[in-house]
Amino acid sequence: MTSSSTDRPQTDSGDAPAGRPDGEVVELCRDLIRIDTTNFGSEPGPGERDAAERVAGWLDEVGIESELYEAAPRRTSLVAHWSPEGTDESLPPLLVHGHLDVVPANADDWSVDPFSGEVKDGCVWGRGAVDMKDFDAMVLSVVRDRVRTGRAPRRPIRLVFTADEEAGSGLGGRFLVDKHPEVVEGCTEAIGEVGGFSLTVRDDLRLYLVQTAEKGLAWLNLIADGRAGHGSFRNDDNAVTELAAAVGRIGTYAWPNRITDSQQAFLEAVSEALQVELDPHDVEPTLAKLGSIARMVGATMGNTANPTMLKAGYKHNVIPGRATASVDGRFVPGGREEFFDTITELLGDKVRYEIENVQPAVETEFSGALVEAMQACLSAEDPAAKAVPFLMSGGTDAKCWDALGVRCFGFAPLRLPADLDFVGMFHGVDERVPTESLEFGARVLDRFLDAA
Repeated sequence: MTSSSTDRPQTDSGDAPAGRPDGEVVELCRDLIRIDTTNFGSEPGPGERDAAERVAGWLDEVGIESELYEAAPRRTSLVAHWSPEGTDESLPPLLVHGHLDVVPANADDWSVDPFSGEVKDGCVWGRGAVDMKDFDAMVLSVVRDRVRTGRAPRRPIRLVFTADEEAGSGLGGRFLVDKHPEVVEGCTEAIGEVGGFSLTVRDDLRLYLVQTAEKGLAWLNLIADGRAGHGSFRNDDNAVTELAAAVGRIGTYAWPNRITDSQQAFLEAVSEALQVELDPHDVEPTLAKLGSIARMVGATMGNTANPTMLKAGYKHNVIPGRATASVDGRFVPGGREEFFDTITELLGDKVRYEIENVQPAVETEFSGALVEAMQACLSAEDPAAKAVPFLMSGGTDAKCWDALGVRCFGFAPLRLPADLDFVGMFHGVDERVPTESLEFGARVLDRFLDAA
């Protein structure tokens, strides 16, 4: 269902400095974090609707109307068309997308309230600080400032803030693509998460990783059926035993490297930056020099499959007739067939799988005017910047827009401290983003809207 933004009360985020695209980005990020938009899966989250209404209010304040779309009660996404006077209407719209939901956070594990938006040690802390209310805040800060100062973007902009990205996008991006594809009609390119963050190689060189590809997703339920019986009897058809063996084979399997075009381009850039020879058959020594980001890059060297949940039985002395497990599988672009063939082989004859969720891998070329604009705008704010492509191990709403033929890039620019474990912030404890990084990103995006 949809509703016009004009039906909702406006909100006031405070007075932002005039002509400062980064002027209110920190406060906007804090305000968004304070809205608990935890996504528990199929259950309605506590605040996705609230966050969408808050974003609509901020856009209302500067005269941008928006529409709300709900796939289910309170699972709310927002769409706005921004094409003020001075925009070149002959150009295709640029899709700028972010999601409003976040993964759960256990407050007992955190050193601050995960939904406080606290500023401490030069960072904004809270669930969503890097995934991805930081980018949402950057976009809103830039757009609001440009409206106030009468600066039109070069091309029309479609702003989309979705629900449910953290649970596979079914009630957010995929719902829009399936039921309301007109909201991105005409868009051929998009920017969103996860990319544009810096990796410091040395004082005069920072690589900014622009996501050009992401692995496909395969969430599988493994099922073993056996013969139920008394726990004291011999049993050569024990479902738990068969399942445990299959889970062990999957969890310890060494998947071969499958280097995609995006991965190859990234590795070559890293090799050049580090001034080391890259051995395509043994890239681990090179990856080890990247610090904490090596975990993310290492996960993109080939397909992966990790057992994540087990369930069987109800009593010590009863052998159950069924045992189940869950597996989080990811496959590189072009690697889907190999992934499922390998899983089938590893399961053996007595265990089968059912697909809980499968989504494609996506990949686009690191070339064209949009990429050139990214490099130019990064360099203008950081002379040591060099944009490079990379393949991400996780998934984003880009999978949804790709289904409509939109080229998707992860470009949420952040200049980060060299010692910050940024990768560890994603879904991690004490998630936080430096305030200076937020302000840097807003300035880059402001330039980008003139050049894109």
